Formats: sequence, C-alpha cells, structure tokens
Amino acid sequence: MHVVTRPGFLALSLSLLLFQWSAERAAADEAAPATRILIRAGVVLDTHSGKETADQTIIVTGGLISAIAATADTPRQATDREIDLRGMTVLPGLIDVHTHLTMDTNFDPYHELSTSIAQSALIGAHNAKVTLQAGFTTVRNVGAEGYADVDLRDAINADLIEGPHMQVSGPPLGITGGHCDDNLLPFQYHVQATGVADGVDAVQHKVRETIKYGADVIKICATGGVLSKGDDPQASQYTLEELKAIVADAHRLGRKVAAHAHGAQGILWATQAGVDSIEHGSYMTDEDITAMKAHGTYFVPTAYLIDWMQQFGKLPPFYAQKMRDVSAVEKANAKKAIKAHVKVALGTDAAVYPHGLNAHEFDVYVDQFGMSPLEAIQAGTVNAADLMGWSDKVGALEPGKWADVIAVSGDPLKDVKLLQHVAFVMKAGVVYKSGTP
Repeated sequence: MHVVTRPGFLALSLSLLLFQWSAERAAADEAAPATRILIRAGVVLDTHSGKETADQTIIVTGGLISAIAATADTPRQATDREIDLRGMTVLPGLIDVHTHLTMDTNFDPYHELSTSIAQSALIGAHNAKVTLQAGFTTVRNVGAEGYADVDLRDAINADLIEGPHMQVSGPPLGITGGHCDDNLLPFQYHVQATGVADGVDAVQHKVRETIKYGADVIKICATGGVLSKGDDPQASQYTLEELKAIVADAHRLGRKVAAHAHGAQGILWATQAGVDSIEHGSYMTDEDITAMKAHGTYFVPTAYLIDWMQQFGKLPPFYAQKMRDVSAVEKANAKKAIKAHVKVALGTDAAVYPHGLNAHEFDVYVDQFGMSPLEAIQAGTVNAADLMGWSDKVGALEPGKWADVIAVSGDPLKDVKLLQHVAFVMKAGVVYKSGTP
C-alpha cells in the first residue's frame, strides 16, 4: 500500500488547485470577447498578384490575421484597438533567408578568434532587434558556431528579447580545411569548427547531431568561400556522394538544405543532390542554371554586399583578393539566372555588411538585375516563405497567417527603395515600431 506523506499530500493538493485554477482561467478566457486590432490601411498590397486595394482594414485576433475587409464595412467595436495607417501602403513583413545575426561586421581575424559563443549570442540579440526594426519579421539564419542561433531563436520565441521569427541552422557543415572550418590558427592548436565532417558516414552523423541540438535547416558549404583563409571559392568541397547523403538524411528528418556554393561544379553537384537553395552562385554556368530549373532549386543571390564592400569594405589581404574575384563575375551570372526564370528568394548575407540594411537587396534586384519591383518584393515575401516551407504562416497578408505587417509612405511598386524606410512594424500582432520613416 502506498502511503501519501504530508509533503506529498501538500504537493498533490497544490497540483489539484493549480489544475482547477487553470481550468477556470481557460473557461473565463474562452467566455471573454477576443480583443481585435483593426489596422486601418491606406492601401494593402497583395504580394501574390501585385494588386493594391485602398481603404482596407486588417483584422488581427490573437496574433493572427482573422480577416481583411473594406474599412467602411468594419466598424469599431467597444473592445477593439485601432491603428491608423490610412496614409500608408501596408504589406506583409519582409523575409531574409540568408542572415548571420550572431556575427557582426568585423573582418579582423583576431576578432573572430576572440569572440566567445556567449558573446556571439549577445551580438545576436542586438542584431535581431535591428533586423526586426528594419521590417524583416522573418529570417533564416544560416550559420552560427556553438548553436548560438538556436538559443537566440528560443529567446525570441519566449519573448525574452525582440527579434524576427527565425529558422536556424546552428553550425554549418563543411570539410576539413574548407570554408566552414576554422583555418586561422596553426597546427599546434588543433582547432576544428563544430560542423566539420568528412565522408558519407560522418556527414550523416553530423546532420543528425545538428538536428538533435535544435537546427531547423541544414546549412552546408558545397564550395570554398570568400571570408575564409586558404580555400578556393571555385573549388567544390563535398563530393556528390557526400552531398546526396546530407540531403537524404535532412529531407527524411524534415529539414531543408541551404548550400553555400560559389563554384560551378559545387553548384551542379549540390543541385543534383537535391539541395533546396543555392546561396551566392557566383560562378554559375548555363549547365548549373539548367539543372536548377529542372530540380526547382531556389537561387539566393546575396548581391548588395558587393556594392557595400566596394564602398566600405576593409578586408585582410587573404580575403580581399577573393572578394574582388567573386565580385567581378557574380552579378552577371545572377542576371543570367534571373533572366532564365530560376526561382529567386531574397537573402543578404547580413553581417558581411551591417545588419538593418537588408532592404537594399531589393534595389539591386530592380536597378541592376532587371526585376520589376513586384518581382523583387515577391522574392522577399511569397518566394522566401515557400523556400522556408512557411507559406501557411508568412509572405502575404491573408487570414490565418501570422499578423506580420509593415507599412511605408508611398508606393513600393513605383519605388522599391521605400522599403529601406519602414515606418511601422508588427510581428504576430505586437507592434515593435510605430513612427515616421
């Protein structure tokens, strides 16, 4: 016979009381009328069609969009809260699918070596708020040592800090001595980055390990890179067999794969292996473009960083030459891919240039790549949502989606630069910015 001791009896009694209180609270909440937020918009932009509809009201309930209706047909009720954006164009929160929130714009190798994981998480907290204030309510963070971005995502979700909705990769997977390894220290220190794995068995294990510790998406380095020592951006890193193993395990476990890839061979192999997106694509060839179209692979150009780097960048010599080489070809190949109608999602590589300037990417797509403003906006809304697998949550102002809403003065379909000056930001029904642009 089990005897309940006095401390056990008290704990049981407390549990019962808490259960009763929770049930009563839930019943009371259900009986109470839901508080609505009425966003009175001057113009609402449909990111699917490009249609702009005047004098609309977006009805927000419980952090979600519950309806969009003509303002004349949506009278205020006693418990409603009104937000007046009548003089503005309202559109869904923007999406950046290639950020590094836990990193800052400092290319001194000693800074990289001396930044702890805890410090990078604190840097991430600052950059997350800056990014949200810029109108980017959703991001995909593709690369953070020590799973600092996992902790950042979780802190945002717990309302401990302000920031966008996040999908995170944790440490990127790469080969020994490649772009995603730590190559700044000599042999005697025996330093290796967390995501390094070589061979089919090892990369399978690393995918599973990364998911175990909280990754939403798998980031891989299919080729060498620019801001790394001793590797070649044009050289493929993983073999086709290794890439296939990574993608097979990631997809089976419900994760998409983003491939950092500059060189043509690495782009082709990553595409043939089934990755979901090619990031950068600097040396992309016609063969790569044909393969990407056949596989439905997204292209993430990360283009504005070239302009910023040419004007403001101060790189160590072993980074600077690679940046010049990549910059000389990247935009021409991006234009070729866009002209061929490869699917494009907006990504910036923010951290290579200062966070908060993400919307400058739209201007490059329009003024340099020949996209229409609507096509550029779609790259940073509906297309990006599709790449992330979040089309049911973000990317458009529609009932059932998160109430992620931004507003600008003027018409971004006439001047996409207006997105660099977002005046109003709401994420999941909470206002984070409300003022003049």
